[in-house]
This record gives sequence, C-alpha cells and structure tokens, in this order.
Amino acid sequence: MHTLPVIADVQIERALASPAKFADNPFRTWALDALQRRNATLDAVFYDVNAVTPEEIPDVAFWLAREGAVILVPPSGEGRLKVFLTPEDFLRHSDSANALAIAGVGSSALGAAAFARNVADGLGEPVAAVVSGYGLADVLTEALGGFFWFGALNSIRHVFEPIDAFTKMFSSTEQLEHGYLWTRTSQDTETVISLLEDKRFAPRFLVGHSKGNLVLSEALYAIVDERPDLAEQLSGRSRIVTISAKVGMPSLFRDVVDVMGEWDWFGALNSRPDIPADITVPNAWHSTNPAFPIGTSINVAKTIESVRTKFQRAPVAMRAANLSKILDAPQRTVASMRSRLQSDGRENERW
Repeated sequence: MHTLPVIADVQIERALASPAKFADNPFRTWALDALQRRNATLDAVFYDVNAVTPEEIPDVAFWLAREGAVILVPPSGEGRLKVFLTPEDFLRHSDSANALAIAGVGSSALGAAAFARNVADGLGEPVAAVVSGYGLADVLTEALGGFFWFGALNSIRHVFEPIDAFTKMFSSTEQLEHGYLWTRTSQDTETVISLLEDKRFAPRFLVGHSKGNLVLSEALYAIVDERPDLAEQLSGRSRIVTISAKVGMPSLFRDVVDVMGEWDWFGALNSRPDIPADITVPNAWHSTNPAFPIGTSINVAKTIESVRTKFQRAPVAMRAANLSKILDAPQRTVASMRSRLQSDGRENERW
C-alpha cells in the first residue's frame, strides 16, 4: 500500500511551500495551513491517491493548486496532469476534456486529482477537475456541523464568503473577480459556472463525489436562473453522475445517475431522502480508495464504465421534482441571490 508515502510526499511539498505562502498572505496561511494539511490526510481516506504519480505530487501541492483551480487529468499512463490556477488559464491553454469532476470531502488538490484520474480511467479520456479548496467560510461552517450535514447546513458557508473573500484582498496571487466579495457563492462554485458558461468547454459528463455534488448543484441552479437558454443546451448534452451523496439537481437535467455505497451512512446523512439510488455498490462505504480496509470502497473507474453503458442503452427515467422546491431551497436561494447581485451590478455599470 502506497498511500502513506503519498501523504508524506504531499506534506513535504506543503512544508517547502510554507515560507512563500506566508509571505504572500500571512493571515490565511496562519488560519488555514493546519486544516489544509489535515484535509490532505482526509483525501487519502476518501480518494485513490495512489492514482497520482510521484512526479505529479508537487503540482498538486497547495501553493500550486488552490480553491477554484482547474486540473486537467489524463487517464493513467497517458501523460502528466496539468494545473491551471484560473478557469481562463484552463480554457486558453488546455487540451479538450469531455468530463468535469468535482471532489468534496477533503477538499484539496490531491483528492480532486485522484478522483478525476479515476473518472478519466473509466471514460478513457482526459477529465477537468475543479479544486474545492478549503476557506475560512468552510471552517466556520464545519464548526456549526456542516461537515456532517452539508445537505442542510453547508449553504451557511455562503454567509461567511465575504469574510473569506476579504482575506484574499491581501494576497498578491489570489485575485478576486469583480464583485465576488459580496456574492454568496464559493470560489469552487463560481469556477464551475465559469467553465460551463464558456463555449470553449462542452463536457458531456458531470461527475461529483460527496460535497462536490452540492457544488455542481449550486452551479446548475445558478445557470438555470440566469441563463435558461444555456441551461437547455447543457441539459440536452450533459449526463450527471453523483457518487456518495444524492443531491438534488434542477429538474431540467433529466439524465442523472445517483451512486451510493451499501454501507454509506455518511453519504446518507448528506443526501435527499426522497431520491432513490440508481446504483448501490455492495459492501461499499463513502471511500473511493481501493486501499481502504476490507474492500469497502467504491471503484470509481468501474462505476463510470457501468454508468456510461447505462446512458448508452436507454435514457434515464426522469426523477420526480415535487420536493425540489423545498429540499433544494439552499441551492435555489444561492442562485437567486447571485442573480440579483449580478443584475444590480449591471445596473450600476450602466449608471
């Protein structure tokens, strides 16, 4: 088992980057460094970190890949992953990718890259991964229990987003988009929105794990609210796969397959109870790391292969949307507030 050496290498790279990070933004480094180190360890529990090669580990250290970064991950043995710090960098300089993957539990670049590598192996083609990151807003949410109950409480993090954004104003390398300081969407959600709204990126598969499913849901609800024409196009071509948490998506998106582990109580706590699992993986828990004890992990590559076949054989049955207005209220609220703020911004620019 190579998981421990991978974690050791990642922590060494983080330690080497610490002086530069401190010089760039002392406050955020002091507040978040220990939590980010912990999350790299969490990634080893929940993701197949062995899929990331030793040569790639320096590329996914925190200094090079932060919240909102995009990683282009090819299948195993077909090249080295590439890190892009902004969506625009990815769109300008990357090769094509037919899928977007969003990890969620540990929220570090290591987990994002590992999850995307598994998805890429299942599809046989490169995948773009969005790094969820771990900001001050997430720290405050976790203190209120959001780590275990993100389905109901994680939108609280958006109340703290202005605080998180404010601290980035002191950084020379983390630039804020215009107006982002006052929005209620996280940088990871904003990145997903930016990618899906751009004509240069047209993924057919949207794949999330755990909290990554919530990030995807927030992004799609925002697009439905602000760009209904684009939402129609996306729903026509997109196939959504949620793994380890059944999170509601806009009813416009009909091709959704929800995958759950048979023993995944963690994911069940963070799932909508009215959404049935389309695929239940026997004896599996929340982890996707094959090194997890007694074979209780979800094999993401095989699952993606199975889901792809399922999509090819017949359209997925449309899920009931009766309870979406109630149970998806946090995502809908975030989308509505974002739309209103952007509308106000456009009005101010006219004046």
